[in-house]
Amino acid sequence: MALSRPFIDYCIWGWDNLPRTVLLYYANFISSPEGYFHTVICNAQEFRNTTVNSDLHYISWDNPPKQHPHFLGLADMQGMIDSNVPFARKFLRDDPVLDRIDSQLLSRNPDMLTPGGWCVGRGENGTDPCSVVGDITVLRPGPGAKRLETLLSSLLSKENFRPQQCK
Repeated sequence: MALSRPFIDYCIWGWDNLPRTVLLYYANFISSPEGYFHTVICNAQEFRNTTVNSDLHYISWDNPPKQHPHFLGLADMQGMIDSNVPFARKFLRDDPVLDRIDSQLLSRNPDMLTPGGWCVGRGENGTDPCSVVGDITVLRPGPGAKRLETLLSSLLSKENFRPQQCK
């Protein structure tokens, strides 16, 4: 979730008392942080048309009642990739799917950083490609950036943006 500065100011100062009222209401819920900002933004007239209906997460929910996400594993890997979203939840600690994400999607070797565009080493024979640093201002989008671009273009398209905003 990305929130604008004007919206956060509204949540803090709440010039019409809506943020405080919703906060008091959500104080009695287990998962209140997951719904608070969504509820405020969709009920505040000046912000309701600023939303994009996606939390950018891949989640596999129990069905019904969609209260608890399933733990993701290797069987979910292709679905995560195909969704184009940059985040996913929830995983068991040390699940093999996390190593697969590191190696296949992030090009990260065990006990090394995820290489960025500034890493210009070859990474041969298990060496760290980030041991040689290039121009830190260079950004080289990889396949993940292309998937995110596809997702954002779809979310912001004429067909999807306005019809999927708060109702």
